[in-house]
Amino acid sequence: MSAIITLTTDFGFGSPYVAAMKGVMLGMHPAVRFVDLSHAVGPQNVREGAVLLAETTPWFPAGTVHVAVIDPGVGTARKLLYARIGDQQYLVPDNGLLSLLAKRRKPDRIVELTNSEYWLPEVSRTFHGRDILAPVAAQVSLGLEPERLGSAMHKLLTLDWPDARRDGNRVEGDVQWIDRFGNAITNIPASLLSEGEKSSAVRIRCAGCEITGLTQAYGQRQQGELAALVGSSGFLEIAVVNGSAAEKLNVQVGGPVVVEF
Repeated sequence: MSAIITLTTDFGFGSPYVAAMKGVMLGMHPAVRFVDLSHAVGPQNVREGAVLLAETTPWFPAGTVHVAVIDPGVGTARKLLYARIGDQQYLVPDNGLLSLLAKRRKPDRIVELTNSEYWLPEVSRTFHGRDILAPVAAQVSLGLEPERLGSAMHKLLTLDWPDARRDGNRVEGDVQWIDRFGNAITNIPASLLSEGEKSSAVRIRCAGCEITGLTQAYGQRQQGELAALVGSSGFLEIAVVNGSAAEKLNVQVGGPVVVEF
């Protein structure tokens, strides 16, 4: 039986911790296929991990098992859980990693991982990814019913994900995350920019700078220039052509962004 398990961690590329988790899962399910979503999430950066999961995991085949280990509370009373959201399955610490996904679509099922029958015999207090999440993921990918993993839960721990607001010809939002190119991706969806996209007079202000007009592609501006466009995620983003908007503007996650038509 072949299945897909994805891995998202803050362990860093080349980490032996990733290899250890894969070793556990391969020992239980030799035919499993691994996809590394990212191991470059910032250390303990749960919000960044939540965005990555929300932007990538819905594209996978139905039934894919997604394991995410960004877990600053490892070894404490924080919970570990299984969740099914849409046709995707998740195994994560309950620390907000699924909160953006859950904001977009209510989970169909949540189960706290309390049944140690499906864990490794010995569990380290500092590596639940290897000793609990990895063996559970392997067994779920083999068809283990989630109800056997533990007790049903009714809600997740959530982070604050504010919505952009529109008032007349003005939209207020903020920077939701910054990708590895330094592009500042906002929480302003394309639907709030429908009028602005038709006008070259639209103005976007962020971190003390103003951009006039929306572009359809990065290359429509000159190298080093600021550009504002709707990116592949469907949200407004601010970029520097062949450069980094994060560095040029010194913009941070949560920084305000204003659009006026």
